[in-house]
Amino acid sequence: MTQLLRARCLLTEQGWLDDHQLRIEEGIIAAIEPIPSGVMNRDAELLCPAYIDTHVHGGGGVDVMDEAEGALDKLAMHKAREGVASWLPTTVTAPLQEIHGALKRIARRCRSGGPGAQVLGSYLEGPYFTPQNKGAHPPELFRELDLSELDELIAVSQQTLRVVALAPEKPGALQAIQHLRQQDVRVMLGHSAATWEETSAAFDAGASGLVHCYNGMSGLHHREPGMVGAGLTDPRAWLELIADGQHVHPAAMRLCCTCAKDRVVLITDAMQAAGMPDGRYTLCGEEVEMRSGIVRTASGGLAGSTLSVDAAVRNMVELTGIAPEEAIHMASLHPARLLGIDRQLGSLKTGKRADVIALNNGLHLQQIWIQGQALPL
Repeated sequence: MTQLLRARCLLTEQGWLDDHQLRIEEGIIAAIEPIPSGVMNRDAELLCPAYIDTHVHGGGGVDVMDEAEGALDKLAMHKAREGVASWLPTTVTAPLQEIHGALKRIARRCRSGGPGAQVLGSYLEGPYFTPQNKGAHPPELFRELDLSELDELIAVSQQTLRVVALAPEKPGALQAIQHLRQQDVRVMLGHSAATWEETSAAFDAGASGLVHCYNGMSGLHHREPGMVGAGLTDPRAWLELIADGQHVHPAAMRLCCTCAKDRVVLITDAMQAAGMPDGRYTLCGEEVEMRSGIVRTASGGLAGSTLSVDAAVRNMVELTGIAPEEAIHMASLHPARLLGIDRQLGSLKTGKRADVIALNNGLHLQQIWIQGQALPL
């Protein structure tokens, strides 16, 4: 069965096409072609690739670590309503058995499919960090790197573990990075006090980039560029960015665009409270409080975000001045490239999966199609 989606403007990797349509067959983009003359109806002002959120802890009152049946399905529907067609449920620092349980649940959801945004695999954030920039992670549960333990995590995940975050100054970090890369697991660097030299050595060993750039890491100083300086200046480094205007100052967001526009990956780092009213929630087993949409620990530190990907895209345009298509690529094509899945996902291109969003001219979500199927918003 052939499906046609028509737009006044359609975004490809090369830019916008006016008055074009997607021809979709069996959930795959079969063609991108001009709308025939005389056909007046349009399905969207803007047709764009659906978003990919590679770093998500929760939302809609659900936490990735929740054991309740259906939790990941509920979270997947929550993500779809912000234009996300694919995502990585992200664990937190916890006792190893709890992490194993979460990886098993994510693997089952990844293999079986289900409603809403499709699970691409898992992202392990913790427990391989150092205390100096711990964020909301409990340092008493941090662990040393052990290759056999990493192999067990991959096995428990049924080979669906996509990303491991770690602190590059930890003993054995470079060997662990090389070991994980050999098994096609990406390594992101964060919650760390690493120097520029230590971070650069980790990139040399095969690390892919920085966990939520600026947050939870050694900052940029003119005599010690730190992790931020290494990430901004190394062309191999992908930079996760929480573009809510709270985690990162707009000027620092602009600096990312100036130095690394083609390497920015917009993430939400969203937690349980995303999409929920102000109140008390939990993260990493600790109670946190959300006021005016900002979540903080008891000591006043930021504890994840309540950001949505569609809002992150709008924020990038408004706060940094980049073009809408550049911001959209940061939430679609770039994360696909980071994960090495850009042949299947991340842009509107013949042969790729028909994960599509309709936006209005203000970049607000109007509709989402996942594998060519429209989802109710």
